[in-house]
Amino acid sequence: MNDKLKNFGVVILAAGHGKRLNCADLPKVLYKINEKPIISYILEELVRGGLSKNQICLVVGFKEELVKEKIGHGYIYASQAERLGTAHAALTGEKFLPAGFDNFLVINGDDSAFYKFASLRELIDIHLSNNNDISILTCELGDPQGLGRVIRGADGKVIKIVEKENMTPDLQHIKEINTNTFCFKRDWFKNHYSNLKPIRGLGEYGLPSFIEEALVNRSKFTAAKLKNPDEWFGVNTPEQLAEADRRKKI
Repeated sequence: MNDKLKNFGVVILAAGHGKRLNCADLPKVLYKINEKPIISYILEELVRGGLSKNQICLVVGFKEELVKEKIGHGYIYASQAERLGTAHAALTGEKFLPAGFDNFLVINGDDSAFYKFASLRELIDIHLSNNNDISILTCELGDPQGLGRVIRGADGKVIKIVEKENMTPDLQHIKEINTNTFCFKRDWFKNHYSNLKPIRGLGEYGLPSFIEEALVNRSKFTAAKLKNPDEWFGVNTPEQLAEADRRKKI
């Protein structure tokens, strides 16, 4: 294993119910695309890239026993008893990573089935080489309808993230989104978590709030754009599940 990766952790968010997929009895990440659970693709890619299972923490919640049974031993499992948003899920997983891990990657278990490790490794390298507090992976989509946007200034640096609930017509031309894939310096993450404000109307704490926290505090921050936008694909509806299945069969 590369020395840079030896003390680098990964937290995969896999606690969701998947209500829009009508997941009555099955965790969202166990729905299948091309005969394999959604989450299995990212797990295989991480291990193929050189990470050990004991560096990877799965944050589980809904029907967590089914996830553990299907994925098996070797990984770290963290139970999110109260599901209070993606930032809270990341905090839950971070607490279970080995003590010597100074940085960690956060990935959604339901939109990462098409990621290539090379893309994640590029984000990790940017994060470490710049000694960043936080680094995010963005993606430019042809049709980002229903998603928030990444807003950059004239110098190309991110100035804010606008969530889908706050989108206005003048921002519709922007195609760049936040994939919700983050690298964090662990101490920075823990020190700044308590500053996050809950999402209005939801009472949950979202990962994008860390971006605002980083900008306000002038923390070391980079937004790296995914070179191949086809590597990010969100699965939130039966139609998207069917499309992911079709793409994996090609």
